[in-house]
Amino acid sequence: MNGRFASAHASGSHWADITRQCLSELGPVTAENALGFVYVTDHLANDLSAIVDQLRLATGIEAWIGTVGIAITGRDATGRTAEYIDEPAISLMIGSFPEDGFRLLEPEPGGVGSRLRAHETWSKARQPSTAIVHGDPRNPQMQAFMQRLRRDGDLFLIGGLSSSRGNLPQVAGRVGEDGLSGVLLAGDVMLATGLSQGCSPIGPLHRITRAQDNIVMEIDDRPALDVFREEIGEVLARDLRKVAGFIFAALPIAGSDTGDYLVRNLIGIDPNQGWLVIAADVAEGDGILFTRRDRNAAIADMERMLEKLKQRIDRPIRGGLYVSCIARGPGLFGQDAAETNLITKHLGEFPLTGFFANGEISHDRIYAYTGVLTLFL
Repeated sequence: MNGRFASAHASGSHWADITRQCLSELGPVTAENALGFVYVTDHLANDLSAIVDQLRLATGIEAWIGTVGIAITGRDATGRTAEYIDEPAISLMIGSFPEDGFRLLEPEPGGVGSRLRAHETWSKARQPSTAIVHGDPRNPQMQAFMQRLRRDGDLFLIGGLSSSRGNLPQVAGRVGEDGLSGVLLAGDVMLATGLSQGCSPIGPLHRITRAQDNIVMEIDDRPALDVFREEIGEVLARDLRKVAGFIFAALPIAGSDTGDYLVRNLIGIDPNQGWLVIAADVAEGDGILFTRRDRNAAIADMERMLEKLKQRIDRPIRGGLYVSCIARGPGLFGQDAAETNLITKHLGEFPLTGFFANGEISHDRIYAYTGVLTLFL
């Protein structure tokens, strides 16, 4: 590996054969100061412990992080990019870091306070500013865990929630479920990260003027449904069943200087009361806008994000981690790894791994329909 990064991916019928193929693609590796990333499709969720054991034995690298996804992505040494869905597959990346450059946060169902305290001496010396994390979408405390990790550790979080039609294992040293796990990166680990929304606004920012829990009753002192109908246009307004999976609510993030927002599903419409029900609690005074999800909007925003990242980079890219939403990928961007290949088109070839998540993590927030790209420089 010679102080750099290397990545590999493969599919097959048995976890052991797929793992061996990935290792063969990686070639000789250096274990010193190395961190491994491993993502598997949910066909191999029950085999993740055995896969990690084989990786440790073959490479001598003890520190691995990763999780399971309904789909995964990666690039190999030849530059071949792939997105695997509904088949057994593994995507790996191994990176060389500065000496004593990271600490693992093992998967636990409880909070993060004790794990941060265990690394307190290291943190004072190495000043970590970033954590790459994986979370269990079933845990109702996940948002609270993330906020505490960000606040108490003064960390910027990057990652995603596991996605699977079965078990949801994570690995960070050991394999576990139900919690938040990952790796703390020392302050001298050079990174650049960007977030791409999969939806684009279809109207201006509004203000919620009456609400209860996740029910939006009034927007701009008018029935919420009246405002919604005007925004989506006459064709969709005639048959509101057509908005499912196409039109979403978006909640602006207070204090964001980039116009960032959280996209949330519309889960109900009450035509008699004129109310909207969304997949998030809201309050009077909150901002709201409506967005649409389509291929052209997603590609345009992805390319915008990649070009902004390109302008910020002043050195070679050593490796990359891409976490995208399970509602993106082939279903939105098209076949033949079209989404991941946009990264290559704008930034060139470099080792890359990643997975399609049940929620994407950036800062201390869980997004939906987004893609989060992290570059190691």
